[in-house]
Amino acid sequence: MLADLERLIALQKLDTTADAARRTLAEEPERERSFEARLEEASQHVAAAKAHLAENQNARRAIEKDVAVHQGRLSKFREQAMAVKTNIEYHAVQKEMSFAQTEIKALEDRILEGMLEADELSAGLKKAESELAAEQKAIESARRAMTTEHADLNASLERIVRERAELVAATDPALIANYEQVLRRRNGIAVAEAVDGICTICHVRLRPQVFNTVLRNDRIMQCDTCQRFLYFVPKAAPQSAAQS
Repeated sequence: MLADLERLIALQKLDTTADAARRTLAEEPERERSFEARLEEASQHVAAAKAHLAENQNARRAIEKDVAVHQGRLSKFREQAMAVKTNIEYHAVQKEMSFAQTEIKALEDRILEGMLEADELSAGLKKAESELAAEQKAIESARRAMTTEHADLNASLERIVRERAELVAATDPALIANYEQVLRRRNGIAVAEAVDGICTICHVRLRPQVFNTVLRNDRIMQCDTCQRFLYFVPKAAPQSAAQS
């Protein structure tokens, strides 16, 4: 293969790797915002679960106060029942006592319902807290990985800069200028493999004489349509049955 063509292919690999590294580094702020959003959502679930449990407890305490009021009335009516002198007074006191007992029973049923609901709310709170802890752990791990990746990518970019400079220095300046121009115009891809007479990037069929020249890899050839530099990768010869 022509030496300059080999260097163009190597340059393209370096530039593609560098572009991917820079995109990943540029995405870090957005990734950090997603981490914060996940933590905020999990924290809100915990806060909501705590609020619901507190509402339940406050409601039960209010009902318990009502029960105490009715129990006080019931005690008072029982004392009055001991002192009544007529059946009319006795029946009236009994009616009040029955009403108080009915109210107490209804309030105690509500307290029991509230206690059952509290069990569910407590379980929900524990689940939310567990999910928050798991999210915190996962995000801490993701942040550590991102820190390591950040260092690795920067080291890779430094290496690429050095290797790229060496390749550029060893290549025809006019060819490098052309390469850089195509690189800018074609979204960072200036070199393309030709397969079966087609440019694999723009997918346009090459003229037969162009493809025949590309097959030899001994000249700098460009796609007539997208102007990308073309190269050909020979297919490996199939193994014989005996070798298999």
